[in-house]
Amino acid sequence: MIVLKSPIELKQMREAGRVVAEILQLLRERIFPGVTTLELDRFAEQECKKRGVRPAFKGYGGFPFTICSSPNEKVVHGFADDVPLREGDILSIDFGVIKDGFYGDSAITVPVGRIDPEKERLLRVTRQSLDLAIAAALVGGRLSDISNAVQTCVEKEGFSVVREFVGHGIGRQLHESPQIPNFGPPGQGPRLRAGMTLAIEPMINAGAAAIIILKDGWTAVAVDGRPSAHFEHTIALTDNGPEILTLP
Repeated sequence: MIVLKSPIELKQMREAGRVVAEILQLLRERIFPGVTTLELDRFAEQECKKRGVRPAFKGYGGFPFTICSSPNEKVVHGFADDVPLREGDILSIDFGVIKDGFYGDSAITVPVGRIDPEKERLLRVTRQSLDLAIAAALVGGRLSDISNAVQTCVEKEGFSVVREFVGHGIGRQLHESPQIPNFGPPGQGPRLRAGMTLAIEPMINAGAAAIIILKDGWTAVAVDGRPSAHFEHTIALTDNGPEILTLP
């Protein structure tokens, strides 16, 4: 069942989303050669405590960290560690909070110093695919219009959509209906309605779409070892168009 949010609930979700955006921006400013993802994870947890919110991911299904930190060929759900980031890396951070009973969820991929042209293009195209997917989230449309916007953007640039992970509804639960694949034909699935709140999150590989899960049971890695990017926003559908809830 897809849960439509009331104006009061949307206001609460805006507050959760604002906190997510603020902390992600602070994390972005701390990503440079030599920093470790464990340092970033601890910083994010401290910022949650300062704001009186709970990390959405820590303890969720047994996940042990506040952020999902996934460098280079790691796609999503990466574990924080004490390995320093290096010039030329890229780092995907997926992060969420719970505030007053509602979830906010967002992801960014950030260059570590100067990166090569392939990684620059991967980040640009993945960001663009998210923008186009949000623009396709129009009341009266179909859910797969969002999915198709991602796939069309990405594949024409020669990149690959990861199939195993999808976007999702969000609200009082981190994962609500519906699931939102990043691929598929347009014009299918549930009709989009005002009051829906969705977490749209393209995960895009520079090479093949295939992934494997590491022995930790969480970390997804591109099989061919080529880089992967991940961007995400939580949005609300309104009669005036989509509203991004995870902006600063």
